[in-house]
Amino acid sequence: MRSRPVVTIDGPSGSGKSTVSKRLAEAAGMIRIDTGAMYRAVALAARSEGVSWGDPVPLGGVARGLDLSFRTVAGASRVFLSGEDVSDAIRAPEMSMGASAVSAHGPVREALVAKQREMAREGGVVLEGRDTGTVVFPDAEAKFFLDAAAAVRARRRQLEISPPGAQSFEEVLRDVLRRDVQDSTREHSPLRVADGAVYIDSTTMTVDEVVGEMLRRLPGVPRG
Repeated sequence: MRSRPVVTIDGPSGSGKSTVSKRLAEAAGMIRIDTGAMYRAVALAARSEGVSWGDPVPLGGVARGLDLSFRTVAGASRVFLSGEDVSDAIRAPEMSMGASAVSAHGPVREALVAKQREMAREGGVVLEGRDTGTVVFPDAEAKFFLDAAAAVRARRRQLEISPPGAQSFEEVLRDVLRRDVQDSTREHSPLRVADGAVYIDSTTMTVDEVVGEMLRRLPGVPRG
């Protein structure tokens, strides 16, 4: 029995999961775990080690040996891989597609799901990703599926890309739609709405409105 709840937020690329999960964790006094960043880190580590994104067995080894940590630096959440800040590197467009590619492999997912469960076993966490409510924590106390129109998601993704202006809106939209297909049709843990999850369409909603809706569904959690 967990002393504090586990909250999961799943959804497609650009739906607002990162921003919302940060704000929700802050408001509820919980810890945020960005599972998507973990898959991006596997893609980055594999690239640096010369491992193909299409080779499941060695990719599983990369995932199991991942030295990854989330730290707050100057008030901002940063991702460190083997002690190096890779927060910007994993947000490059290539790593977005790499994350989708490596996440399709069972050995990678098994390794990272084990890490995610260990990180969150005491509760009091907000996990965001593609399968946090379906696979990682199907017994989560609160589950959400955050969505938005593809064009809106592409615009949001374009604003996240480093360096700014690296891709046109049309390029980002094509990538978003391609990743939607990859994530929803993959064999292992395809993207779908978890049983019991609250579906939220953020197309016309502000971040405050989305966070407020989620907070209303977390009884007993202090609003910081």
